[in-house]
Amino acid sequence: MNSKICILIPAHNEARTIADVVKGVRAMGLDVFVIDDGSSDDSAQRARDAGATVLVNFKNQGKGFSLQRGFDHIISLDYDALITMDSDGQHAVEDLDAFIHFFNDKKPDIICGNRMKDHQGMPFVRFLTNKIMSTLISLVCRQKIYDTQCGYRLIRCEVLRNIQLSSSAFEIESEVLIKASKKHYRIASVPVKTIYGAEVSKINPFFDTARFIVYIVREMFVK
Repeated sequence: MNSKICILIPAHNEARTIADVVKGVRAMGLDVFVIDDGSSDDSAQRARDAGATVLVNFKNQGKGFSLQRGFDHIISLDYDALITMDSDGQHAVEDLDAFIHFFNDKKPDIICGNRMKDHQGMPFVRFLTNKIMSTLISLVCRQKIYDTQCGYRLIRCEVLRNIQLSSSAFEIESEVLIKASKKHYRIASVPVKTIYGAEVSKINPFFDTARFIVYIVREMFVK
């Protein structure tokens, strides 16, 4: 039996791209939930018009807060798993099939997108940051995770019901992996395309990496 899976997209000022992302997902017959994180443009309305269910943060709260709000909403509904995607078009809609087929076939608890097999076009600083962080987090998780910083991932709803998240910023993606591993959930990976256009990353490679490392060191001493 195929699983019931939906898509979760956090968005902040992505009116240029959000409608195309939502339409692409909806064309595959999947439900889409967009968390608009206090956008000053019309991202929320464009997402609604494209067919998404939209929850709005009335001020900018951060990616972690938005993901947690989306997680809490979706796990209260009748879904087996959710897939998180970016709203800026960096994640190819056609890669959704790989996540869904792998989940239905192998039944892992989390599937991370892996951009590192074909990282052509990825800025060198981001590539280096990903390698360092993925090595550290794999050690903490005691599982090999090739691209821990990829936000394109599938998460079984059971996992989200059984871990307690606290991050309000970008480190939430590392927190999910670490806390799931502590509960002995199985993490797998599937290759995904690396798409970089004119968008500017909201992650500061130095400040956010330092914050990630502080978080990881802290988690190493928490059972």
